[in-house]
Amino acid sequence: MVDPFAVEQREYEMTREFQSLVSAERTLETEVAGLSALRAALKDGLSGPFVQAVELISKITGRVIISGIGKSGHIGTKLAATLASTGTPANFVHASEANHGDLGMITEEDVVIALSWSGETQELAGIVAYTRRFKVPLIAITSRADSTLGKASDVVLKLPNVTEACPHGLAPTTSAIVQLAIGDALAIALLESRGFTAQDFRTFHPGGRLGASLKTAKDIMHSGTSLPLAHANTPMRDGLVLMTQKGFGALGVTDELNRLIGVITDGDLRRHISTNFLEMTVGEIMTKDPKAVSEDMFSAAILELVNATQITSVFVVEDNRPIGIIHLHDLLRIGAA
Repeated sequence: MVDPFAVEQREYEMTREFQSLVSAERTLETEVAGLSALRAALKDGLSGPFVQAVELISKITGRVIISGIGKSGHIGTKLAATLASTGTPANFVHASEANHGDLGMITEEDVVIALSWSGETQELAGIVAYTRRFKVPLIAITSRADSTLGKASDVVLKLPNVTEACPHGLAPTTSAIVQLAIGDALAIALLESRGFTAQDFRTFHPGGRLGASLKTAKDIMHSGTSLPLAHANTPMRDGLVLMTQKGFGALGVTDELNRLIGVITDGDLRRHISTNFLEMTVGEIMTKDPKAVSEDMFSAAILELVNATQITSVFVVEDNRPIGIIHLHDLLRIGAA
C-alpha cells in the first residue's frame, strides 16, 4: 500500500530541489548579465580610464595599495594577491586600519586603488585625504563617478549599474563579481604590458601543482652517465644489458655524430623477439624519429606529450643530441600530474 504521506513528502522535496535549481540558474544569469554590461562598458566610456589606470600603475616605482571595506575589501584582498603574483608589487590596506596607523604603509612612490560600489564609504575618507595631501595617485573602482570617492580620484573606473542576484537587491553579488572581473582585467593587462612570462610566473609560484607544472625539462631530467644511449651498430645483446642497467625502460640510439635517431622500448623488444634477436644491432630494432623535448619545455607540456603518445620515457635534446631523459615517474614525483 502506498503511503500518501511519503508521496507528499517526496513531491515536496522534488519541488524544493527544483526551486533551488531555478534559483541557482537565475543567480548565474544575473551575474553573467553583469559581466556582459562590464564588457560593453569597456567598449564605451570605461575604455579611456582603464588605459589610464594601466599606464599610471606601469609608471610607478613603488607598490599598488588596494583598500576597501566589506565585500569590496574582500575583492580588494584578492586583487592585491593577483597583482603581486603576476609581477606587480601590491598590498592590501584595510580602510579602517589605515585610520589607525596603517597609512604609514603608503609612500609617494605608490598608487592607491580604492574600491567602493557606492563611492561613499565613510571608512575610506582617511586614506583618500592622505593621498590628496601627499599627492599619491588615486584610482577609484566604483559605480558612481559623481560620488565623493569618484570626485576625489585621479582616475575613475566607473562600473555599470547592475542588478544584484540577491532577490532583495541587498547582498553584494553581481556587483562583487563585476569588481572582481575589472580587477582581473587590470592585473592581466599589466602582466601583458610588462611582458611577464610563464618563467616569471614560476618565480612567484614555486610550490604546489602550479609550481610543479612550471618546472622545465632541465630541472627534472637525468643526464650524464645516467643516459641509456648506444650507437646504431651496437649489438642488441649489449644494448639490452645497457637498457636494463639504466632502468628507464628505453634505450636511445645515436649516429656517428651523436644525434638521436631512434629509440628502443620494451614494446620494440617484444615485437622483434626472434632466434637471432641478440645478434641484431640496436639500429635494426629501433623505432626511428622518436619523440623528444627541449630542455626549456615545461613539465606540464611533457606530461601531455607522454600521455598522448603512451610512452613512459622521453629524451631531452639540444641540436638533436640527447642531453637528458625524463621518466613518467619523475613527473609524478614532482607533482606535475
